[in-house]
Amino acid sequence: MTSWIEIADRVYVRRYAELDLTVGLVVGDDGCLVIDTRGDLEQGAELAAAVRSLTPLPWTVVYTHAHFDHCFGTSAFPGASVWAHRLCHKDMAEHGASELRKWSAHYLAEGKPSIAAALDRTSLVLPTDLVDDHASLSLGGREVSLVYAGLAHSSGDLLVHVPDARVLFVGDLVENGAPPQFGDAHPLSWPTALTTILEYDVDVVVAGHGDPVDLSFVAAQREELRAVAQLCRAVASGELSTSDALAASPYPAEFTREALERTLSTR
Repeated sequence: MTSWIEIADRVYVRRYAELDLTVGLVVGDDGCLVIDTRGDLEQGAELAAAVRSLTPLPWTVVYTHAHFDHCFGTSAFPGASVWAHRLCHKDMAEHGASELRKWSAHYLAEGKPSIAAALDRTSLVLPTDLVDDHASLSLGGREVSLVYAGLAHSSGDLLVHVPDARVLFVGDLVENGAPPQFGDAHPLSWPTALTTILEYDVDVVVAGHGDPVDLSFVAAQREELRAVAQLCRAVASGELSTSDALAASPYPAEFTREALERTLSTR
């Protein structure tokens, strides 16, 4: 059974079997912050009930980025202000409806009709409060910082820093348990976002999938992403063949190929 794990004083994570997704909750004296809301209205309702099992305080939501599994469950959080980067809002506004259809079809083909049906009934909730570079939220006796990480896993990735707890939520900028996903990523600049993460004085880094990690894990993944970025540059310049790049990559071929295709398509 999925349960909350308190990783610092009133800072919680909740990890799900579906997509190995990890969401967060930060509780202050006057309010709470829900970090990502899962992938459809039913999953969001389960999370909302779980939040209410811990606190009755008014909730605010933040999206770490625009991918469906992190932000399509928000209709279950009525009255919540929803924070996100401006480019996250743009991605959701332009592609959210098609993403609903795409993932419904995916789950239907995968033999999970209940998730497909839930996606069909899901209404998108666009962010109401937009971040450009930095914003601060007060939960009552506790400040949380939202910081734009630059073009990386997506166009609009946000870091969620809880300084008094020495915890940093990073969404899918860091992947634990699977290689990074490059579908709409920016492979050449992604390593820079992890350099930003490494500048924080924190004990716990909460990845968007899998268990929380530490800064040494982030440093190791930065080196992997740097290697992929170098391979992408070499292929783009004609210095290296695609087959040689796939063979040299620290990640499986399907992930590296996606990074190469993404780099070439955004030149």
